[in-house]
Amino acid sequence: MNIFRLAGDMTHMFSVLVLLLKIHTIKSCAGVSVKTQELYAIVFATRYLDIFTSFVSIYNTFMKLVFLGSSFSIVWYMRYHKAVHRTYDREQDTFRHWFLVLSCLLLALLIHEKFTFLEVLWTFSLYLEAVAILPQLVLLQRTRNIDNLTGQYIFLLGGYRGLYILNWIYRYFTEPHFVHWITWITGLVQTLLYADFFYYYFLSWKNNKKLNCQLNFKIFDARKP
Repeated sequence: MNIFRLAGDMTHMFSVLVLLLKIHTIKSCAGVSVKTQELYAIVFATRYLDIFTSFVSIYNTFMKLVFLGSSFSIVWYMRYHKAVHRTYDREQDTFRHWFLVLSCLLLALLIHEKFTFLEVLWTFSLYLEAVAILPQLVLLQRTRNIDNLTGQYIFLLGGYRGLYILNWIYRYFTEPHFVHWITWITGLVQTLLYADFFYYYFLSWKNNKKLNCQLNFKIFDARKP
């Protein structure tokens, strides 16, 4: 394992911990799309089925269990925990995410490396992960309000994907026959979608900063004799 892969895994794990911190401690899921979280739960459930058939390392198994457990925990909190569910913006989070699931499943059946059950599901998980952030981006575009923890969560997700791209580049030049076109293309698509988030995140940060400056100016001006 190289440093880019390790850093990517840690960044991914921290992103999940940030979201769990918001949901469990603050008892709020405001600004978070449950549709995106359900898509991630499906991604991990279909990608890590090999946990029952093959063993790579303790680290590998541990990380799989972390992402499986955390993704389903987040969905449960948002759907069934009363205090958290009350903060869920159902009216804005209306993306029809099941169309993504069906489209990615069809694409995986048509385009894959090997036509086996686990291989098709693994390919499906790659396709679905590439677009899983879409419901979250749509929600943010509608509300135009990104709180600090939600912003940090998505920022870390984008950082994880960026680090994984560096990992692929490193492995391409250091490992013979390391060519995975499906992984690379889906990773690039996912990175481009996160670039859209960073644009709106910057706008939100800029607007909040401008508002704070205006408030500070009014307070200062009100103290004049």
